[in-house]
Amino acid sequence: MSELPPEDSGYPDPFDEIVAAETDRDPDLAVIEAGSRTLRTQGGPPAADVPARPEDPEVDKALRVVEAELATRWGETKLEPSVSRIAALMDVLGEPQRSYPSIHITGTNGKTSTARMIEALLGAFELRTGRYTSPHVQSVTERISLDGAPISAERFIETYDDIKPYVEMVDSQQEYRLSFFEVLTGMAYAAFADAPVDVAVVEVGMGGTWDATNVIDADVAVVTPIDLDHTDRLGETPGEIAKEKAGIIKQDATVILAQQPVDAAQVLLKKAVEVDATVAREGLEFGVVSRQVAVGGQLLTLRGLGGEYDEVYIPLHGPYQAHNAAVALAAVEAFFGVGSQRPEPLDIETVRKAFAAVSSPGRLEVVRRSPTVVLDAAHNPAGARATAEAVGEAFDFSRLIGVVGASGDKNVRGLLEAFEPIFAEVVITQNSSHRAMDADELAAIAVEVFGEERVQVEPRLPDALEAAITLAEEEGEFAGGGVLVTGSVITVGEARLLLGRG
Repeated sequence: MSELPPEDSGYPDPFDEIVAAETDRDPDLAVIEAGSRTLRTQGGPPAADVPARPEDPEVDKALRVVEAELATRWGETKLEPSVSRIAALMDVLGEPQRSYPSIHITGTNGKTSTARMIEALLGAFELRTGRYTSPHVQSVTERISLDGAPISAERFIETYDDIKPYVEMVDSQQEYRLSFFEVLTGMAYAAFADAPVDVAVVEVGMGGTWDATNVIDADVAVVTPIDLDHTDRLGETPGEIAKEKAGIIKQDATVILAQQPVDAAQVLLKKAVEVDATVAREGLEFGVVSRQVAVGGQLLTLRGLGGEYDEVYIPLHGPYQAHNAAVALAAVEAFFGVGSQRPEPLDIETVRKAFAAVSSPGRLEVVRRSPTVVLDAAHNPAGARATAEAVGEAFDFSRLIGVVGASGDKNVRGLLEAFEPIFAEVVITQNSSHRAMDADELAAIAVEVFGEERVQVEPRLPDALEAAITLAEEEGEFAGGGVLVTGSVITVGEARLLLGRG
């Protein structure tokens, strides 16, 4: 399939008009709109759906109590590979996860963006949706969404209080207490049943077979591209990792497979055969026909299970987001029975409307102009390579400064090597998480990758942002310097707050 259409591909002219309008803007007006070029005065598009702290002091206090109680449990990096505890919790709660159909998503990269696209499509077809994703960018309440928006702090607290007695009951009967992620999963499934939702869109936390989310029997299983991550827990090759992720494929389900490494594809297809699942593969049954860079995103032609969908605009950057869109569309088609029970495609105008409204906070998200500051939560080499490609395509930076703060359990050398070709200089920092790699330790690796003259160390993230913006500004007001903050979802979330987006 072709990636980019020819220049005379026949796409409509409004996007060219927008480009022309931006090109012809009065430079003086641009300066006035930019305002002070300091860290404390921000520009950029409206904030995406990432909730801030509650304004009501009492609600904020109650939420902090819940957050503190959750923090006493095993974190998301400490695992005991079993679904016995979450299954016990579902049992005492009355199996809420079985009261609605679901779409289950696993893979290495692209899960959250794909989940958001699926949610947007389902919502556009007037279904009430519940979405469960992880990790969060700024607020834990982001993880549980109803009707396309994170649940309120009040509802999050109420849901926790409702299931807390049952959580404690299960804790007392198990060898290990329920983990942070298991409790949140129980909260999500209970909240969805209480709403009630018409369909749940559920992203695994890690893996598949023994992931806490895997107490659902999803009608549609989605596998985004598999690559190397969490190799100490999931396996050292894509094929080994695929064995764990294949655990979400259930009897008689429909499986939507993004493009996969050969060994991973073999494992996933074998599992599908074993459980009589129907398979749709990107590049064969569905895929990206063409894509064209547009202002603020890209214009796509997608081939779905029911036919072709043209002139689909998504306000997200990068080839990988086009592929995520193709996967999301196929998943929703499969949910509605397109290609099996019904031959006709989904309504094209509804599909266009849904995709045009998609957002994905922390994924090539522009949070400031002059200089442009972009946030991206790439945290492994595959994600970093995709981000680097997308940055080169979507932004015309003459000089790009990286701000990198990573977790200690990641392949940071591979991540840095993926960004080396696009970063003129890199500012090494660390976030506030206990998982954060020490800035000096990360800097030592960065020096080996970039050379000492291209590496600056600022352990405090606010200082790192200031330093990177100063370096980008050295290019001059209109020279095209930019900053990319990356390496960890936590780093990106904290940067969002510092840049006034929370």
